[in-house]
Amino acid sequence: MTAIQLVAGLGNPGSKYEQTRHNAGFWFVDEIARHCNTQFKSESKYKSEVARCSMAGKDLRLQKPMDFMNRSGMPVASLAGFYRIPRSAVLIVHDDLDLPVGTIKLKKGGGHGGHNGLRDLIPHLGGKDFLRLRVGIGHPGDRDDVVAYVLKAPSRDDRLLIDQAINEAVKVMPDLVAGNIEAAMKQLHTAK
Repeated sequence: MTAIQLVAGLGNPGSKYEQTRHNAGFWFVDEIARHCNTQFKSESKYKSEVARCSMAGKDLRLQKPMDFMNRSGMPVASLAGFYRIPRSAVLIVHDDLDLPVGTIKLKKGGGHGGHNGLRDLIPHLGGKDFLRLRVGIGHPGDRDDVVAYVLKAPSRDDRLLIDQAINEAVKVMPDLVAGNIEAAMKQLHTAK
């Protein structure tokens, strides 16, 4: 299995969206940056905020595309292309309506499942066989309520559950960076 070299968290730019459920991907890469004691810097040529981090003795890039969610593909593809990072070495982190709040799952490949960020990423990355970290935000119950739901902040209790899940997932990052995807999946999916 390929070692992860780039972690791209998906979200929407701007303070208006900062605390919304759709920005769970940003929350994750922010937590890795804190863990690595590094800062994001604006990189206009990738239309992103980018940070570098050393983990498990390897170089890791963190990315927050600064285009809207449904246009995440080009920023991620341009950064990966510039650093010659293959699709198999990219981890995309995104919110997931199909998982209960505070659940986190690693998944290799698959479709976009209606997620606009993934829908845009797949053609830009040239395939769907990349690793995803799905951050459960729960579902509002009615699909007509989905847009309003993902663009609202979670309740305090829900945010606490999401943050706890993110912290659990940060613990498996050294395995992902070392290429031990199966070990990371096992640890994450059996964590209590």
